[in-house]
Amino acid sequence: MDTVHYTQLIKQKAQALGFFYCGVSKADFLEEEAPLLEQWLHQNMHGEMAYMANHFDKRLDPRKLVEGAQSVVTVLLNYYPEKDLANEEHYKISKYAYGQDYHFVIKDKLKALMAYIHKEIGEVNGRAFVDSAPVMDKAWAKRSGAGWIGKHSNLISREKGSFFFIGELIIDLPLTYDAPIKDYCGTCTRCIEACPTDAIVAPYVVDGSKCISYFTIELKEAIPEEVKGTFDDWIFGCDICQDVCPWNRFSEPHQEEAFAPHPSLEKMTKNDWEEITEEVFKELFRKSAVKRTKLKGLQRNIRFVRGPQPE
Repeated sequence: MDTVHYTQLIKQKAQALGFFYCGVSKADFLEEEAPLLEQWLHQNMHGEMAYMANHFDKRLDPRKLVEGAQSVVTVLLNYYPEKDLANEEHYKISKYAYGQDYHFVIKDKLKALMAYIHKEIGEVNGRAFVDSAPVMDKAWAKRSGAGWIGKHSNLISREKGSFFFIGELIIDLPLTYDAPIKDYCGTCTRCIEACPTDAIVAPYVVDGSKCISYFTIELKEAIPEEVKGTFDDWIFGCDICQDVCPWNRFSEPHQEEAFAPHPSLEKMTKNDWEEITEEVFKELFRKSAVKRTKLKGLQRNIRFVRGPQPE
């Protein structure tokens, strides 16, 4: 079995599909991450994201997800937009949600990559994963040499910054494995200092239950009053810790048509957001990740950020 040749074939096809990076790591137990995950869950930093505590064993061992798994193929897809829509005139949504829901876009590309493996290499068993199963994608990306995990807990690439999505194929095919790279955060603490809700409780440790993204997307109940006035107009997700990261000076606009924002999104004024109807919501976010909050959730976020209005 020519592992070098097969690895090369997979990486070339991944690039042809639009992924800017493809790396491979051995499907093994995540020994380093296991105690860290356990501690994070024990301290309840996942808040109401109960799914984070589910399938603990599977989350740490891909061989429990795919029988006989040998390799984790990690791919990265850039989503950095040509124009940043977050400014003082508008309510803000995370850059990753400007276009179509990344889950579907990446899943389709990974299915195409899997089909190519079957065609060129033969009967290979495996599954595609995009942030929707118990897979520690950042840990696998780090192992595959894609980058290092920054102090804000996001993966950082020396070439592209951190505005990208991560996907995986876990397959039962042995390949040539890449090596991790070193951490280049150095003494920089910009992300920690910039977080308005103090969610980065220590370098490399994010209390998910304090993050603006958690409050505006994951939390289904009322947003706690103690964080009022800290959201800086973010109504879906938050990019602050990434925006201040010096490595994102290397970010370049993506070439993925599906990630282009709806033409009307840029024109939305604060007043438009405040008066958004079900019809407009469905049109703007028909295929977007923003659908997760539903209109009711988005309206709750807008009211919270806007604050009480004069009678």
